[in-house]
Formats: sequence, structure tokens, C-alpha cells
Amino acid sequence: MKDVHQQQTLSESVEFSGTGLHSGNKVTARILPAPANSGIRFRRVDLEGNPEIEANIDNVSDTTRSTTLSKGNIKLHTVEHMLSTFSGMGVDNAVVELNANEPPIGDGSAHDFCAMVNKAGLSLQAENREPLKITEPMGVQVGDSILSVFPHDGFKISCTSSDAKGQFTQYYSTDVNPETWETEISKARTFCFYEEIEFLIKNGLIKGGSLENAVIIRDDVVLTNEPLRYSDEFVRHKILDIIGDLYLIGRPIQAHIIAIRPSHKVNCELARQLSAIAKKPKVPTKTFTPPAVETKAIVEPEKELPPPIPADATSLDINEIIKILPHRYPFLMVDRVTKMEENKIQAIKNVTINEPYFEGHFPGHPIMPGVLQLEAIAQVAGILTLNKPENWGKIAYFMAAESVKWRKPVMPGDMLVIDVVVMKSRGKIGKAKGVCSVNGDTVSEGIVTFMMAKA
Repeated sequence: MKDVHQQQTLSESVEFSGTGLHSGNKVTARILPAPANSGIRFRRVDLEGNPEIEANIDNVSDTTRSTTLSKGNIKLHTVEHMLSTFSGMGVDNAVVELNANEPPIGDGSAHDFCAMVNKAGLSLQAENREPLKITEPMGVQVGDSILSVFPHDGFKISCTSSDAKGQFTQYYSTDVNPETWETEISKARTFCFYEEIEFLIKNGLIKGGSLENAVIIRDDVVLTNEPLRYSDEFVRHKILDIIGDLYLIGRPIQAHIIAIRPSHKVNCELARQLSAIAKKPKVPTKTFTPPAVETKAIVEPEKELPPPIPADATSLDINEIIKILPHRYPFLMVDRVTKMEENKIQAIKNVTINEPYFEGHFPGHPIMPGVLQLEAIAQVAGILTLNKPENWGKIAYFMAAESVKWRKPVMPGDMLVIDVVVMKSRGKIGKAKGVCSVNGDTVSEGIVTFMMAKA
């Protein structure tokens, strides 16, 4: 099966009705397409204002027998089966509208959600996926539940499940992709042990539970309204839950997960640790001017250089900009400076279809590379810094970037507005925070560090 490197959403809206497992409420779930980079969002259309809860590990409030999301006073229970569907089938962006506090449980598996996605179809989006690639082993343990993570080129889960007495011990291992998820995982139903039922009922759970949507284990007897769908259906459902809970980090994972008696609690704890890794600043490939190599040279008296432009200038045209910056076509990313203060500057870049990078990024779907937006931030910061008297005649070398985020695509015809604040400029080192926007919406942001040196 060919790997899909671009983000995907549904081609059209689709809906499914049923009963919530724990709440027992009648509910209709409607899944809608969503823009690239927006992720998975749940929308409560039964509440005033149609509030939304993002499928984010930071919004997890409870993991008792299912995964619950909360935001303010809004709660949403049992989201793991639907999230597992999105993860397993490669849905990066979607809005799920619900008219109750829990998606329908269906038959206790993710089969009905799978059918919804297949009915709607998937549509490729211009933005690339950014999987979280694990490079070092890690692990987490909560009670008797253990999850270990190892580097792997794809997404693989190996799981062992059993009850407290070691009964019904099962093991299953699979590489997770849309084909294996649909055939090997999606039909595995939720289950519980008979002795747990009283506890669940006393705690207000499984109000919608029945043999129509769950398998019950009593001693060595399996109670079900149909034969087991897999001989090892219980461990496969555990894997289904792991996939759903881990998708709360908001992106695919490249790793081998080894699970022993997993639970929603340990799954979400691992998701928190993975999310922390994903949020660490990512330094993009440095396509900027390389640092100067120091060489011994004959020392000549420094020449006094005239200021490139008036020191009190508050705006600059392109002729004044090229007196400050060494960049030229096709790497000059600033057309005009509209505001300039002591440590703040605003500039614009008019993005046209004639930009040379559109020929390969991407044919038929022209998008301004995010790294060039970061370059624009660095150049605008350079204008403000290099125009100071102590830096006349110098050049700024890019050193690092942090807290970089690309939020929306920039396309031909957009006017990119670049706002930069110089946070630090001391000695040879400077640091600046920049935000790029189009029509008032932030499209990218980041913090750049640079070094001034003689040209």
C-alpha cells in the first residue's frame, strides 16, 4: 500500500446515529471535512454557541473505562473509537458534530465509523503530514500497565492483555496502516468482566451497554450475541484503544509500541509524554547564509561607512531595502517596510505566481514553503538590526530557530505581512520573534537567532 505523505480530510459530510455506551443518550454524529492543519475537533451542536473541544491530550479529564475530553464546563465521553478510526484510516483533519455528550457506540467496535469514512471518501490536502518520529527508546508504567516505545520506520503495536487473574491472556502484533487497521483491528468489540459491571453501574457508567455493543466475560465463559469476530478479539480491541488515545497528540507516530495490559490511563500518560516531545522546538533545515569561516588576514584600517538610509526612517521601499540586505533575486523575501520603530518592524512580501519555487512546490497546488516564511522573518529582523549605526556594513548569519509553527498555507496572490520584534541585540548576537499573517490570520511564527559579522 502506497504511503500518503499529504494530509487528508473527508471528501464530503456523513452521519451516523445510535446510543452512547456510558451515557445511554441517543446521539447523531456528523463528520465534516476540515481545513489542513486544523486537526480533529468535536463540536457540541446541542449546546448554545456550538462549543468545540479539540482532540488534544491537554483536554483529557478522565480515563475511567473510556477517554473523556473537557473544556470549561463542556465534556465529551468515549472518543477513543472515533479517534482510532481517524488515525487508522489516515484522516488528519475533521469536525465531528454531536448532539449529545458521547459519540454513538455502534456495535462496540469502530466498524460503523470505518463505514462512515469509506462512504464519505478521503480528499488529499496540499499540506504535508509531519509524523512524530521516535529516535530513542522510552516507556511509561501506571500500576500493572506498561507501554514501551522504540524507534521504527512505520507504526507498529505489539500488545499483551489479560485480566487480574491472568485469564484470557492474548497477544497480537501488527503494523498499523489503513488496510491492516480496517481488516485486523476495526471490528474488535469492547469488552468487560462480569465482576466489573456492578462497579460500572454504581459509577453511572454503561447506561447504554448491552450484548449488542459489548462482550462480557464471566469466569471462563464469553457472553456475546454473536461468535467472536477474532479468536483474539480482546487484545485487538486493546490495540484499537491505544491507537485512538495516542492520536490525541494530534499527528501520526513513527514508532513500535509494546504494550502490556494497557489501559486508557497509561495510554494517555504516554500520549502526554509524546506530546511534550512533539512540542519541542524543531530547527528546520538551514537554507540561510552559512556562518563565516574565520581566517587570518592582513589587518587594514577600518573604513568609515556612510549610513545606508536615514536613521530616523519609519518606512522603506525596495531600493532602500537592498542597501541594507545582501539578498537578491530569487532569495529576497521583503518588498517593502511599512513601519519601523526602535525594536519593532513590519514589512510585506507580495507572493506572486512568478515565484520560482512554485514550479516544484507543488505542481498544480502552489504553496509558499514554510521555511521561506521563516527566512522572511530573519530578513526583516536583519533590516532593523543592520540599520543601526554599530552594524552598518555588517552581515547577519542565521544561527538557530525555535518555537516555529506553520498554521495555514500561503498561496499566490497573498500579501504576506511580517511583524518582527527584536527581543535581544547585544554584541554580535541578536534574537527576534516574528509572526507572518495574511488578511489578519497568522500563517506562521517563530523565534530566530542570528550573529552579526563583517561582510
